[in-house]
Amino acid sequence: MTKHVSAQKIALIALFIVINIVGGHLALYARLPIYLDTIGTLLGSAFFGPIGGLFTGILTALINGTTGDLFSIYFMPSQIATALVSGFVYKKIKPTDFKNIWWVALVISIPATIISTIITVILFHGITSSGSSMIVQVLHGFGLSQSISVFLVQVGTDYLDRVIGVYVVAIVYRTLLSRIKLV
Repeated sequence: MTKHVSAQKIALIALFIVINIVGGHLALYARLPIYLDTIGTLLGSAFFGPIGGLFTGILTALINGTTGDLFSIYFMPSQIATALVSGFVYKKIKPTDFKNIWWVALVISIPATIISTIITVILFHGITSSGSSMIVQVLHGFGLSQSISVFLVQVGTDYLDRVIGVYVVAIVYRTLLSRIKLV
């Protein structure tokens, strides 16, 4: 985030938090095997760097964790990793660069995947509120260890989630920048 904090920046961060909350609740209640709760964090990082993403991710985890999905608080480190990595990536690469979506999503998802796997295995023994927990149990039922099942599912679901997020960021970033001037 720049040194000057304006009402416009605060409003955008609030909007990004709402996007995370709505996306996360949509995925949770529809039992989707993706999370959709980091799109706003990615937007915060794209517009305002790692600090903007941090504010968005941390506040999202706190609000979600106290209003609808207690698991969100425990996965705050994953939001933090996503914010930091995407903030630094978006400093090097334009968020509107569609040709880099696949590898940008991969770079952003790796640290959060590792953190989420550790949290899921150690704290929750592979069972969380997300729809991906069902896939974990199927893999575990086929004889894979709980840790390997969680890791394999996290790799796939986190990457797919970040591809969707990075794609949405490219569209929203391009649209918002053409319509508003950030102060």
